[in-house]
Amino acid sequence: MDAKEKILSLIKEINQHNINYYVDDNPTISDSNYDILIRELENLEKQNPHLIQDFSPTKRVGASPASKFDSLKHSIPMLSLANAMNHEELHEFDLRVKKILNVNHDIEYVMEPKLDGLAVEVVYENGKFKHGSTRGDGLIGENVSANLKTIKAIPLRLEESQFDVSGILEFRGEVFINHADFKTLNEQRIKNEHSPFANPRNCAAGSLRQLNPQITSERPLRINFYSHGLISNLNVDSQIDLMNCLPKLGLPVNKNVKLGRGIKEVINYYNYIESIRNKLDYDIDGVVIKVNSFSDQRMIGERSRSPRWAIAGKLKSQQEITTIINIIASVGRTGAITPVAKLNPVNVGGVMVSNATLHNQDEIDRKDIRIGDSVIIHRAGDVIPEVIKVIKEKRSVNSKKYLLPDFCPSCNSQTIRESGDAVLRCTNIENCPDQIKGQIKHFVSKNSLDIDGVGDKLIDSLVDQKIINTYSNLFKLTYSDLENIDRMAEKSINNILNAIASAKKTDLSRFLHGLGIRNIGIHACKLLDKKYNSNIYQLINASQDDLNQIHEIGEVMAESIVKYFSIEKNLDNINECIESGLTFNQTIVSNQLEGYLFVITGSFDDFNRTEIKNKIESLGGRITSSISKKTSFLILGENPGSKLNKAKKLNTPIINQQDLTSLLEGNIPGINAPR
Repeated sequence: MDAKEKILSLIKEINQHNINYYVDDNPTISDSNYDILIRELENLEKQNPHLIQDFSPTKRVGASPASKFDSLKHSIPMLSLANAMNHEELHEFDLRVKKILNVNHDIEYVMEPKLDGLAVEVVYENGKFKHGSTRGDGLIGENVSANLKTIKAIPLRLEESQFDVSGILEFRGEVFINHADFKTLNEQRIKNEHSPFANPRNCAAGSLRQLNPQITSERPLRINFYSHGLISNLNVDSQIDLMNCLPKLGLPVNKNVKLGRGIKEVINYYNYIESIRNKLDYDIDGVVIKVNSFSDQRMIGERSRSPRWAIAGKLKSQQEITTIINIIASVGRTGAITPVAKLNPVNVGGVMVSNATLHNQDEIDRKDIRIGDSVIIHRAGDVIPEVIKVIKEKRSVNSKKYLLPDFCPSCNSQTIRESGDAVLRCTNIENCPDQIKGQIKHFVSKNSLDIDGVGDKLIDSLVDQKIINTYSNLFKLTYSDLENIDRMAEKSINNILNAIASAKKTDLSRFLHGLGIRNIGIHACKLLDKKYNSNIYQLINASQDDLNQIHEIGEVMAESIVKYFSIEKNLDNINECIESGLTFNQTIVSNQLEGYLFVITGSFDDFNRTEIKNKIESLGGRITSSISKKTSFLILGENPGSKLNKAKKLNTPIINQQDLTSLLEGNIPGINAPR
């Protein structure tokens, strides 16, 4: 056997051992013998550098430390999952699925534990690792390719024996650290006089986002794959087919994946995972339920942030006992006054908790919560700390009932509780400092104007020093305004002013979200932007009846919009923003492509799939997932999948990348009427 053959043989053998260990959970070699194989390969490659393969296991750590992570667009958005907090909400999910599909029979679902880690996407091109990224905001993630390559469970080349791995294959998974490895890691850190990590999830996330891949390689990261993006020629028609296919490609999946039929089997599985939760060697925060059929998934569709065909069933949260040190009243941007319990810090599910919401006065009275009480707390949905029960046997005889204040703790104005409302509110809508701060913080937040550098501390200082008293004042800030703020250097001031200037050109949907209109979320803001073509004054002058005609804008939402724009101060703030140079990107809406059905395949240099989809839909066209006789055009990118062959068989017209720009301008190549 010559050197090349020996190198390829060693690569194959080592990769197979990785599959045995990480995919099949069935190691067939000791760690020391595995290390011997790696060392032998390293020596051979050192002697024959011209024979080194780019998919060799020795190439997992070879990148230099980065100064920062680049961004990578996901060709298909990585959506979040809606939550079901109990059995009843799982039943409601099942009913919604049946209603959309218009069926009465039991639906097939694929179920699996929801790992508490960091979501990533790994992309392969013609079977070889191309790059990988974090989920990010769902559209754009951080390029952590060098770090992902250090995870031995991720193959640098896919197994090719049973499936066509040509073209682009995108797989999504969760990076995590199991309990045993986490314990060993912390023991080693303590031994080396380093601080131990707080919990496996934070450790996994921090490890994957290390700028030095060498550090990442020293952390015991694992991954389970569960979903896909583009999958080119991979011929799978259902979620269970995908989950069966992944291990054959060398990609590990969770061992507790199960196919079930009907909501009863979903509930049984949910209860089973709940019962074994504490026996698992990894952290989970729920159960994921997905409609099995991909065609059914496409028919059911998606919301702006989450698929309608999947849901996360949240498990009962872990509980701990602690003491309420104090109760304070917090004022939000809408004037709502929320009681917050200050707790003796306690570790709940790996997170140190020192605050817990008490919701409102009714909840305090119902649970009879008092300062000094010993209480049981949990993290509702494993996220929000909440007091669920008072241990009254431990209560002091001198304890007193707690009442929310009659006067606002921020501005000392009268508080009121309107009939039918559980929330106490500050009446000083215009001049309450905490309300003003909350409104401005919401205005600059990520889903609103996303003004970099304008953080909570800066806003607190600007309002406290009476430099600004509303969000519109941000656009009038000067250098002299900011130089009086503590710890503000010249470079920081200029960066902030530049960020504010850049934010003057934005989408109407972002601006509307920043206004914080009650009952109006980001999805509704996008609907309004599309309807009124970025013309805010048309929206301001719209009647409630006009708004009710917009699909998905209900009566309550329409009433909230009309009420908001009827307040003179709100209109003054909007006008001040526009007078300061605020402009809105135009939303081009036409019916030029009405009647046409498009299917997209492959990848594109100048566009991502979401951009193409949004543009076509804004022009009245429709995007479908599969080729049929009704398909008007196939939009063809690089490395197309099986859709191209089907399009050729059906004589479906094809639009190449050169014609795509013309199409997105509303021009149909070579055809004047819909098929």
